[in-house]
Amino acid sequence: MRSFTRRTARKIALVGAATATGLLLTACGTDDGTSGTDHGAASAAPSGSPSAAPSASASASASGSGSSDASAAPGPFNDADVMFAQMMIPHHEQALEMAELAEGRAEDPEIRKLVTAIEQAQDPEIQKMKAWLKGWGKPESAGHGAGGAGGHGMAGMMSEQDMKDLAAVKGKAFDRTFAELMIAHHDGAVDMAKDEQKNGENPTAKALADDVVRTQSDEVAALKKILDRL
Repeated sequence: MRSFTRRTARKIALVGAATATGLLLTACGTDDGTSGTDHGAASAAPSGSPSAAPSASASASASGSGSSDASAAPGPFNDADVMFAQMMIPHHEQALEMAELAEGRAEDPEIRKLVTAIEQAQDPEIQKMKAWLKGWGKPESAGHGAGGAGGHGMAGMMSEQDMKDLAAVKGKAFDRTFAELMIAHHDGAVDMAKDEQKNGENPTAKALADDVVRTQSDEVAALKKILDRL
């Protein structure tokens, strides 16, 4: 009788263990997402939560905003900053036109070297200043011609005849004419940059003005040395 009782108890224990194992496996299946609705709701929640994908998207947006602000010269700006950009853009553009004329006309290797330096420096600066004006909500041009408008002249700008005279010569004659005209042109740019240094407010614009004063003053000195030996 006691043996029967022990066998019966053992069977009950085995059945209970099997039942528990089954329940455990069922629970594991639910945790793996193979069944059950609660897990589905839980897994859906993170994807919609603010700490998941939207945060990464927000970071990317913030990063993009930062780069945009950088191209627009962040910080305060005043009328002098706007005027500097609006006037320096066409001034640089004319310097590039003069540099283009050197192709097939310039003979002196130092003139050619300076032409390359002018092209490499001033074209990117034009793009920067256009980006500033766009970021500031200002037009690229305020209607300033070579003689200026509204009392603001553009010193050093070449006349149409000056450009024709430069295009009409080659060799040493071109080198000399180019040097003479570019010295006057650079002197005008330096004057405008110094005005920006004095009256401008935007740090990025003032930094470019510093670069213009430094680089173009050095180029003027180099051009004068070239003229002395031509």
